[in-house]
Amino acid sequence: MMRCVDLFSGCGGMSLGFQKADFEIVASMDNWTAAIDVYKENFKHLAYAFDLSESSAASKIVARHNPDIIVGGPPCQDFSSAGKRDVSLGRADLTYAYQEIICEVKPKFFVMENVELITKSPILRDVIESFRDTRYGLTAVILDASYCNVPQKRNRFFLIGHLDCENNFLIGTLIKNLTKKPMTLRDYFGDELPLAYYYRHPRNYNRRGIFSIDEPSPTVRGVNRPIPLGYTPNSCDPSGVTLTQVRPLTTEERARIQTFPKNFKWIGTKTAKEQMIGNAVPVNLAKFVGDAILEFQRDGIVYPFGQADMFSKNVQLPTTTLNRVRDNL
Repeated sequence: MMRCVDLFSGCGGMSLGFQKADFEIVASMDNWTAAIDVYKENFKHLAYAFDLSESSAASKIVARHNPDIIVGGPPCQDFSSAGKRDVSLGRADLTYAYQEIICEVKPKFFVMENVELITKSPILRDVIESFRDTRYGLTAVILDASYCNVPQKRNRFFLIGHLDCENNFLIGTLIKNLTKKPMTLRDYFGDELPLAYYYRHPRNYNRRGIFSIDEPSPTVRGVNRPIPLGYTPNSCDPSGVTLTQVRPLTTEERARIQTFPKNFKWIGTKTAKEQMIGNAVPVNLAKFVGDAILEFQRDGIVYPFGQADMFSKNVQLPTTTLNRVRDNL
């Protein structure tokens, strides 16, 4: 069983997904007290409250656990369309900290998760060059979670490294394992949800606010607002919906859409819980990536992708989701 350390672990979506994929999670680190409290309610291994910007000190702690793989999602607000995109605020520096820890500890594998807009950032190019200099073969993909057993349209970037391996080593495996169609809420919940339509607050009123359970959920964010009094359906909302029968999803339902199990324990304020749920890596998405790594580790097969090395001198990055790439193979 591969030993795994989770950095920027939050409430534990990545840890739980890799645990379900049969990795041994031996430690985690984060610096958000509310999330660490939830994490400790659900896992028995060490969970460090630690400022990971102190990358040298963090590396020493991580190395003690002798990980085969390090996983983590450095804070994404400075790259996210849902946040204030300003890399000068300092949070993006934690992407460098993550890279520094990996290059110091040198686990056999690593997984870095972030929003897809990180592909537009020079920071990603910098860390890729550092990983290459440390002899990591790299796979860069944007995964749509709804094709990875998650009932949610959520695009996330993954950079997966393997020491002394060729680039793109895992892309073919990931493509092969995608589902044939996106998962809907009805697919996941069956008849468990007592509604046909629900409200998800749009970023502006030119966007859709009402969704059906017969489609994937839109991306679960860190806010969950009630339907406003006098809400007027948008032209792109489903037609024929009775607004009195529409409500926002509950905190617990949103956690389930992130594929946390029913028995996952949530503590703290409602605001903190909503934020940590929205920030989490969906459990089944993490499991999907973990399963692919174990398949590669077991079989050693690099499935053909049919594309030249993405990591040329110009560090070209993928700009399509894997389900679109699959259709072009």
